[in-house]
Amino acid sequence: MVLELHRSNYSAETHGSCIRAVNLYMHSHMSPNMSPWTVMMSMILFLTPIICLLFSLHDKGSRVRYGKWLETIHKQRYYLHAMGYIIIIRWKNLTDGLNEPIKHRVGHWTDTVHNLEGNAVLWVQNTFQNDALTTFLNFHYLFVYLFLIYVTTVYYAYTSDRDMTDKVTLNYLLIYAIAVPYYLFFNVEVTSSWIPGMDALLYHDSWYSTFYAKHDPLDNAVPSLHVAIPFGILMLNYLHVKSKGLTLKEWRHYRYHMFILINTVVFIFAILYLGIHWIIDIPLGMIVGGIGALFIHHLQPRLRNDYGAMFKGVTRQKVRKHILVEGTILLVLFAAIMGAINYQDSTNEEQPSFQLGPGDTVQDIIAEMNPKYSATTTIKNFDDSNTLEYAILTVNLAESGFSDFSIDWNKMKGLAEHHCTQKVDCTASLLPNESIDLKLNSPYVYTFIFLHHAGDEGTLEVQVVSHYEDSDNSMTKAVALSLSSLYITGFVIYRLYRLNKNGRPYYDARPSHTWEEE
Repeated sequence: MVLELHRSNYSAETHGSCIRAVNLYMHSHMSPNMSPWTVMMSMILFLTPIICLLFSLHDKGSRVRYGKWLETIHKQRYYLHAMGYIIIIRWKNLTDGLNEPIKHRVGHWTDTVHNLEGNAVLWVQNTFQNDALTTFLNFHYLFVYLFLIYVTTVYYAYTSDRDMTDKVTLNYLLIYAIAVPYYLFFNVEVTSSWIPGMDALLYHDSWYSTFYAKHDPLDNAVPSLHVAIPFGILMLNYLHVKSKGLTLKEWRHYRYHMFILINTVVFIFAILYLGIHWIIDIPLGMIVGGIGALFIHHLQPRLRNDYGAMFKGVTRQKVRKHILVEGTILLVLFAAIMGAINYQDSTNEEQPSFQLGPGDTVQDIIAEMNPKYSATTTIKNFDDSNTLEYAILTVNLAESGFSDFSIDWNKMKGLAEHHCTQKVDCTASLLPNESIDLKLNSPYVYTFIFLHHAGDEGTLEVQVVSHYEDSDNSMTKAVALSLSSLYITGFVIYRLYRLNKNGRPYYDARPSHTWEEE
């Protein structure tokens, strides 16, 4: 659903003047007055009617007239779509709240991914890095992504396309649900936390730092929802068009489809460039998006009773077969997840959480907690020769320590010393092969643990593990939240099998009882 320094090779005078103006506005004007959330909502309100009008200029007759908006919302039950967005926000908050408490058991798979890819993403960042591009992609990564999720639903509703309105709304809801077990049980640290010299160009921007600390655990790199969700929309568009016997170029929404496609390509480049995702996140994100799109495409006609009552044609024999096949797939996937958890639980004791090059600074997050609870955090310096420095600071007080897409370590350390809210030293050093246990409180706030490589050479490996007092039931909740993802996957596999067995194309969304009628 995520971390380092700044190097610029951009020196063109004209473009340099432009980026200085952008930075002045973004960081000097907005930061003191408006949060990213405020700007995002303002953008949504301002740009939504523009986008809807612009992409419907060639098809004005499809627009819902102003006086018919409320009637259309009621008739098409679009109020349920708004409820869906509320549900997924609550779902996400619940999932994010489970991530940290179970992390000490599930570990992470970053070393495995790094062994497969090497430092390819570092080459991407080093090749293209400049201030103008970084500022643009930081803005695009957050605002355009969230804007697209919202505006796509409104656009299809505004242009009287009930089916696509349904499908893109479900896309956001269900694709996130599909990703839950992979986020919770297959943690992968962001590239800038693991590859020495990889800069966290997104997370070390002061204006965004607090927002991301509250919404991004920084270890949910695989798969990328910035790929999965827009790819899901593209896939839904394609499936819908194919089922109508059209081509995309013949479709009245082709221009909007291309708008989504262009932004998806930008997302793919951004997640690699900004020090967030690995290359493998892209195809895995497409797989998650594809599974979600296929499930939604085949489910939506049932939900709308397009071929009779929702449960028409459903028999006990069919139900039993669905339970047997889809249940078997669910159990196989569940067993695989449990096996992965047990493996990590038995091997993660000596697994580093971060890798730092000389002068690098990375950050871990302590989630907000009820004041009556605390977390015991163990920090281990695995290096034989280099000293590790750390600083503990609440996220809201850390903003001024970020500058020009990097961390000013001396300033951040000074802030931690001056604003220490813990009963332990908020700044200290760990000698080679030394470890420390810290009992930390984070009452209704998020807290950073900054880690700094103080040496001049070598890669410093550090482990940070936090045990939360109130985490006893977190694993059970995490498993329960993951079952829907496993079922959806089982449904899609079985649906594609049945379509193929009956000689029908994979985009045929007609319920199976209509096959018999034909």
